[in-house]
Amino acid sequence: MATTKWVLDPAHSELQFKVKHLMITTVTGSFNEFSAELTTESDDFEHAEISFQAGVASVDTGNKDRDGHLISGDFFNAEEFPSISFKSTSFKKDGSDYKLTGDLTLKGVTKPVTLDVEFGGTAQDPWGNTKAGFTLSGKINRTDFGLTYNAALETGGVMLGEDVKILGELQFAKA
Repeated sequence: MATTKWVLDPAHSELQFKVKHLMITTVTGSFNEFSAELTTESDDFEHAEISFQAGVASVDTGNKDRDGHLISGDFFNAEEFPSISFKSTSFKKDGSDYKLTGDLTLKGVTKPVTLDVEFGGTAQDPWGNTKAGFTLSGKINRTDFGLTYNAALETGGVMLGEDVKILGELQFAKA
C-alpha cells in the first residue's frame, strides 16, 4: 500500500493539559497554536508515524496573569524554548485502540512518553473529505522536563502537582 499523509484539521482539534493546584483543584490549559502530521502505510493506522508541535506562547488557561507566568523562565521559558514537540517511535494496536510511544521535547529536554489513543473512526465530511478522529490521553511528570517551579504551602503540601495530564482531540483529513 502507498504511504498516505493526513493533515490536522485545527478547527476540530484541541490540545490540553491539566495540573493540580493547591492540591485541591485542577487547572486546565490548552495550546491555541499547534500542528500535527500523521503518515500511514495501512488502512488501520497500525505503525503510523505521528508528530506534533505546540507554540508555547499560545498557552491559554483562561487567566492572562497565569499564562504570562507559564511562558516565563519559571515554567516553559518560551523565549528560549518556543515550541513543544513530539515524534512517534511506535503506534501499536491495543484492542480496538492504540498505544502511542514517542519522544516529547519540552523546555529543551527530550524524554520518551507513552499515550493512550482511542480511535474514533473515519468518516466522510459533506465535501467528500476523509477524516479520522483520535482522542489522546496520558500523563507526564513535569519535573522530568525541567518544570520545577513550586511553592510550599503553610498548611503542608505544595502549590502545584508534579503530574500533568495530557489530553488531545485530534481530527485529521486525508491529504
